[in-house]
Amino acid sequence: MGNSLKAIAAFVPSDECQKYLLEDLEEMPVDKMVDLSGRQLRRLPPHICSFRELVKLYLSDNNLNNLPPELEQLQNLQILALDFNNFKVLPLVVCTLKQLCILYLGNNKLCSLPLELRLLQNLKTLWIESNCLQCLPEVVCELSLLKTLHAGSNALRTLPAQLRCLQELRTIWLSGNLLSEFPPVLLDMPFLEVIDVDRNSIRFFPSLAHLPGLKLVIYDHNPCRNAPKVAKGVRRVGRWSEETPEPRKRSGAVIEITLDEKPSPPPATKPEPEAEPC
Repeated sequence: MGNSLKAIAAFVPSDECQKYLLEDLEEMPVDKMVDLSGRQLRRLPPHICSFRELVKLYLSDNNLNNLPPELEQLQNLQILALDFNNFKVLPLVVCTLKQLCILYLGNNKLCSLPLELRLLQNLKTLWIESNCLQCLPEVVCELSLLKTLHAGSNALRTLPAQLRCLQELRTIWLSGNLLSEFPPVLLDMPFLEVIDVDRNSIRFFPSLAHLPGLKLVIYDHNPCRNAPKVAKGVRRVGRWSEETPEPRKRSGAVIEITLDEKPSPPPATKPEPEAEPC
């Protein structure tokens, strides 16, 4: 019953209805965190933007498609969660929050990211999974302190060469995209620790044994004919992951695979770890 009332109240822009959805949140909490997730909000009440010492703001799982310009007042904000909303474009006011280090944008309807995102030079974690991205926006490659990038469940077919500029990047999640080959740029990123390319259309994996920082590679649910070679101690998750370097026998048949073998074109099919603290 309570959820039904909130659903009705979300359509009514009166101050009384918004106050009901906010449950009388009138003063900034002592912990400098506001969590309005799952309140079925259609707009962010402007008075939240008066909490100028706010550090964490969670707006996940609402019906938001825009943000008020007053949000710019939250210059101490370090964590902003906008996932599971209805954003088709990222409001530019987000790019004015220069202390942001964690930004959740997953499960929206984003087809691109604004160039102004480059202003967030303190950003360390960016989640843009489950959007409508057909290519990774090159502006992401300008976020020099980025350590974690979650871009799974989009429609990515390749990655920009500029991604190698992110020398602080340690974890990249690319599961559920349209990659038909292992992104070559990742071979030039020796500091990567986790690579996830699960659920793509990759048929052949190059050797990853030369990546000294690698700790985990996830490549399951690809139509691959070999497992990626990795250095000793690196964990693999996928077909043949327990065999070294590739399987020689399976189901009684001998399988010959060499690194020089060229994969045939893939069929045209479309198919939370915790973010580290600031």
